[in-house]
Amino acid sequence: MGMLKILGRTTSINVRKVLWACDYLGLQYEREDWGRGVRPTSEPEFLALNPNAQIPVLIEGDFVLWESQAILRYLATTEGDSALLPQEIRPRAIVNQWLDWYATGMGPAMTYGFHALGRQTAGYDDRARVEDSVKSTRKYLDILEQTFEDHRAFVAGDTFTLADIPVALGLNRWRGLQIKGETARPRLERYMERISGVPGSVPWCTSKFD
Repeated sequence: MGMLKILGRTTSINVRKVLWACDYLGLQYEREDWGRGVRPTSEPEFLALNPNAQIPVLIEGDFVLWESQAILRYLATTEGDSALLPQEIRPRAIVNQWLDWYATGMGPAMTYGFHALGRQTAGYDDRARVEDSVKSTRKYLDILEQTFEDHRAFVAGDTFTLADIPVALGLNRWRGLQIKGETARPRLERYMERISGVPGSVPWCTSKFD
C-alpha cells in the first residue's frame, strides 16, 4: 500500500474510525484538516474528491475513496488482515452485520442527542427530539449489553474486528455526555476496558469529541 492521505478533522467520529484502523494496522499516512471549524468541504477542491462534501476522504495515489465504513473495509482487505475482516464467509458476514447495525441504527440514534447535549449545535434544541434520541440510543445500548451475555470479548466474537471501531467510538462519545439517569451496563463498561488495550484506541477512543 502506498502513502495514504486522509482528509478530515480529528474530532470527527467518522475520521477517527479511519485513523484508528490505520494506527491499528501500522499504516503511515498524512492528514489534512477539513470540515467544520477548519476548512469547508464546500470548496471546489474538496467537492472534486467527494461530491457529498463529507469527511473522511482517503487518497492513495490516483485512487479516491469516501464513506468511512467503505474505507475501513478497504484498509483491512488491502492489508490482508483476516482478524479485522475475516475471509470466511459467515464470520465476515457477522462483522458486516454489526458495521451496518451501527451505520443504520446506533449511530443515527445518537446524532441528535449528541448535537444537542454535547456539541450544543445551533438548531438542535427540540426537547422532544432530544428525548427521542436518548430513548432510541438507550435501546441500542441495551441490545449491546445483552449481546455480551454470552461472554464474548468483542462485538462480533472473541477477537477485535472492524465492527468494534464504530461501536466503541460511539460508546465513547455517548459516555462523554454524562447523561443523568443512565442505566448501569456493566458488560459494556468491561467491554470498553478491553477496548482501551487495543492498539490505536489511544487517542482515538479515549479523547473528547467536539
